[in-house]
Amino acid sequence: MYSGLQTHCTAFKGARCIASGELAEVALKAKTAVDSGEQVLIFDDTTSQSIEVDFRGSAEEVLQRLARTDGLPAAAASDAPRGPGRPKLGVVAREITLLPRHWDWLNAQPGGASVALRKLVEEARRATQGKDRVRQSQEAAYRFMSVMAGNCPGFEEATRALFAGHRDRFNQLTEPWPKDIRQHARKLAAEALDDLTAARPGS
Repeated sequence: MYSGLQTHCTAFKGARCIASGELAEVALKAKTAVDSGEQVLIFDDTTSQSIEVDFRGSAEEVLQRLARTDGLPAAAASDAPRGPGRPKLGVVAREITLLPRHWDWLNAQPGGASVALRKLVEEARRATQGKDRVRQSQEAAYRFMSVMAGNCPGFEEATRALFAGHRDRFNQLTEPWPKDIRQHARKLAAEALDDLTAARPGS
């Protein structure tokens, strides 16, 4: 899955990183390797989700396919009718289900249900921001490690160190791994390991 040509990602050919940057740039470099018969994996730099690219045809055709959003060319997607809401704020209308007493409370709030819900979401985001960063970093690192380092020595121990927040242990266990895999795994894990290490008593 990807959100467009500006998605930041990294491509690996075997254990070697061959490109890192925006999807358009990475896809073109990866296509050269694929056209030579090499197998390439592309990972989203934020989530480590695998990005599937159709490399058939010319480089221009590859980019045109990547530019499509939800099956529509980028230009057509931008011209599509907007849904309810205020476009300048990027408001999106979606259905949610609540119990009647929840709707009664929301509707009684200043500004109505929509304003109250947005305030509640923003408050929850601020309250859990640190934990969310740690979790997302751990999940991205683990997802990448599972694909690229599952057979590397110390993988299971490194995974435990990742989720326990033991940075030195994690670095020690990943040291024998191929250089590019090791560096990318550490980059993905950095935010979680830094936050958890700093929060540990005596750090």
